[in-house]
Amino acid sequence: MAHPIIIQGGMGVGVSHWPLARAVSQLGQLGVVSGTALDLVLARQLQTGDPGGDRRRALAAFPLPGVAQRILDTYFIPGGKASTKPFKPVPMGSSEPSRALTELLVAGNFVEVFLAKEGHAGKVGINFLQKVQLPTLPSLYGALLAGVDYVLMGAGIPMAIPGVLDQLARGEAARLRLDVEGAAPGEEFYTQFDPAAFGGGPPPPLQRPHFLAIIASAVLALTLARKASGRVDGFVVEGPAAGGHNAPPRGPLQLNERGEPAYGPRDTPDLEKIRALGLPFWLAGSEATPARLAAARQQGAEGVQVGTAFAFCEESGIEARLKARILAASQQRRLDLFTDPLASPTGFPFKVLRLAETASEPEVFAARRRVCDLGYLRRAYRKADGRLGYRCPGEPEAQFIAKGGDPAETAGRKCICNGLAATIGLGQIQAQDYAEPALVTAGQDVTELQRFLPPGRDNYSAADVLRYLLAEAIPPV
Repeated sequence: MAHPIIIQGGMGVGVSHWPLARAVSQLGQLGVVSGTALDLVLARQLQTGDPGGDRRRALAAFPLPGVAQRILDTYFIPGGKASTKPFKPVPMGSSEPSRALTELLVAGNFVEVFLAKEGHAGKVGINFLQKVQLPTLPSLYGALLAGVDYVLMGAGIPMAIPGVLDQLARGEAARLRLDVEGAAPGEEFYTQFDPAAFGGGPPPPLQRPHFLAIIASAVLALTLARKASGRVDGFVVEGPAAGGHNAPPRGPLQLNERGEPAYGPRDTPDLEKIRALGLPFWLAGSEATPARLAAARQQGAEGVQVGTAFAFCEESGIEARLKARILAASQQRRLDLFTDPLASPTGFPFKVLRLAETASEPEVFAARRRVCDLGYLRRAYRKADGRLGYRCPGEPEAQFIAKGGDPAETAGRKCICNGLAATIGLGQIQAQDYAEPALVTAGQDVTELQRFLPPGRDNYSAADVLRYLLAEAIPPV
């Protein structure tokens, strides 16, 4: 199979949504939807009235009509809720999720992939985070039901995912080992998903998608190629210039004069060793120029993954007024991107775009009352009685400490879940009419967005990005 030259990155919560992935795929490259919080995205879009009817059309194609109808009965509001009213909550994840949450996860992923693939023959991928473990199995199954062509996963070491894809494609039950803080030696915990139990009968055989691991080192590539539970089909080699979560620097953490993690030569992936594995790979992180693409090809890469350039194009899911502000500031070189070592509850460095009226600003951060009502980045921990509990350094400090968390971990932690939902216009209205502020992430290329603008325009499309990147002759691998 011929792989794409350009992979459009799977970004944020709903930034890489189906219109963007569909636009890229229709143009012959790999469009990728973000698989993060698609249960939340589906539920909240239905509560806005599902403008255009796209999600209802996708739910009508879902192979289990009863599941689709229950979701519509629970969340769909004809004409949409009032903007001053809060969204109805979705169930929070656990190692033993409710039937309602499992249905919403499967259907949410199905809907996003179905719409991205609808009406064309292009390839579509979905991106997941290894760190977000609880929803992974039903989310993967929903994507497979819709015929997803690629699964990409980073933010951890996804050793078990290739084998899980094999099992789910065959309709077999699968389980994933859950990372649990405080687990006793030899004690293991799992999440499980059984396609037959979910569907109430023998499940259909499904296409097993290509699996691409997102990595930051040759050591990790070698480990996955040799020891993963199934076939690894390639790698996205991501450098620290990429947006969102970054791999921590190797060795003891050192901060630069701005308080950001300092990366050095040890953090540069050894491409010769990665190339020697004989598997396709793509480079990511400030690769969105024809020259960088050509250089990647000359180093043996299939091509590049591009995120930030697509994140601010017309088809992306970022709220329109926020996107316009960022594009204008980029053209004037007035953007400040900060690699925050504390913001993410995962402990991974996280790139935050500093913007007025967003959670990046100290006064906005200080004014927000801590609440953990989404919980995608909660960590599982073992209680004294052997049961599992869940805690997040971004939740109210007293709650986190009461659950046995280290008070020092709460310092500087931001609610990425709520912030990213607000970035796409789906922010929650909390108590006392408090509207959750946006939190925008981007890669270092955010200051160079003007390169994609056609003459006389103040915005650009996914097609404009691809025209720019593919304008020069690309030498073969």
